[in-house]
Amino acid sequence: MHPCSSSCLPRREFLKTVAASMAVATVATTAAAATVAAPGLASPAHAQNTTQNVSQDGPVVLPALPYAPNALEPVISANTLGFHHGKHHAGYVTNANRLLKDSGITATSLEEIVKVSATQKKQALFNNAAQVYNHNLYWQSLTPGGGAIPPKMAELLTRDFGSVDAAKKALADCAVGRFASGWAWLVADPAANGALKIMDTMNADTPLTMGLTPLLVIDVWEHAYYLDYQNKRADHVAAVIDKLLDWNAALARLEQAA
Repeated sequence: MHPCSSSCLPRREFLKTVAASMAVATVATTAAAATVAAPGLASPAHAQNTTQNVSQDGPVVLPALPYAPNALEPVISANTLGFHHGKHHAGYVTNANRLLKDSGITATSLEEIVKVSATQKKQALFNNAAQVYNHNLYWQSLTPGGGAIPPKMAELLTRDFGSVDAAKKALADCAVGRFASGWAWLVADPAANGALKIMDTMNADTPLTMGLTPLLVIDVWEHAYYLDYQNKRADHVAAVIDKLLDWNAALARLEQAA
């Protein structure tokens, strides 16, 4: 799998940043510019341009969050959201653009940058570009007052996992069981007639490079939850699944990819 590059924020550095900046963490509010987004990301009906799109001299940008900074509370605090989006996600954007300049890769879409850097084994560029992609989908996998599963998605989950509860448990087990840092995904597999599958990836690895269609994702890097839950990852994951996951958006991505 793909190891974390030295340009990623390690936990020790993250906690030092938190200690120094806890009182001043904010998320800016402004109108959004065009973004380079993950493929098939349906714009949520509740989307608001509540954070600033940041471009760092390159084709990869930091998209605006599709909700207010405090909209995911109490599951995810505005403080966590500010650090996660404004520091970690933004850092991957900056690093991806910097590394792209001397990579020899001419692709300009985020998806192609991720795929080509993986194929060419340009590890540092892949790590950062894939983390931008993964985070783009993560923000759009969440919605205030989420957790409800539309009938069509419930039918598909029952078809492929036996029941909705079995699918939710599989996703939770996958997220909690992901050793160290990574992601838990719901994907569609075109090679299996679009069957839904649950999987985890380490560090920046992404189903985008595996011929799969990402539908939604849960971030289980520590910076996604440590300020709010410390080491209680299971509590965080359960709350995200029950109260924040946007299953309607996942269904829209599936239908768009069909």
